[in-house]
This record gives sequence, structure tokens and C-alpha cells, in this order.
Amino acid sequence: MISFPRAAAPFLASALVLTPVAAQAADTGPYYVATPAAAPAQQTLITSGTVWKWRDTVFTASKSGQREFIMCELVAQRAGKLTAFTAGGKPFDDDALAKCNARAK
Repeated sequence: MISFPRAAAPFLASALVLTPVAAQAADTGPYYVATPAAAPAQQTLITSGTVWKWRDTVFTASKSGQREFIMCELVAQRAGKLTAFTAGGKPFDDDALAKCNARAK
């Protein structure tokens, strides 16, 4: 017969291993932040499977498999001209933002 502590050991070990990962993921926040020049008509946008949520004065989204520049272009196509775009905490410079805004609606 299996005793309770022995049977529970694998579950407890996996919980201890996964806890720091979950805590780290919760602290990272959005990966993308896009600031449109004008207030949006919609509070939620979807670009190539990525959901953008309106928070205060910006759209935010989790990291996707697309390149950062492509994500900027996609959100500009839906939200209009952007005044700022950040990916992974790194803001686009003026030249990159201007190229991104070439796709704005």
C-alpha cells in the first residue's frame, strides 16, 4: 500500500518548481505598448491572433511570435497613427516609428 506522503511528493515537488515561474510571469506585464495619436473607437483590437487591450491611454498586448516591427505595423493599421511604440521595454526610435506609421489607417 502506498503511503500518503510518498504519493504526494511528486505533486509537491512540481508545485515548488512551478511557483517561481508563475510569479515571474505575473510580474512582467504587457510586452507591447502602443500609444495612438487619437483615442480609439474600440477598446479591443486583434492583430494576427494577438489581442490588444486599451488601458488608460495605450493599447497593450502580450508577446507574440511576430517581429516587433510587424506588430507595430499591425496595430497602426487598426488604431491609426502611433506617437510611441515599445516592445519588451525598448521604445522605437523616431525613424522606426515613422516607418511603422506608414501603415497607419
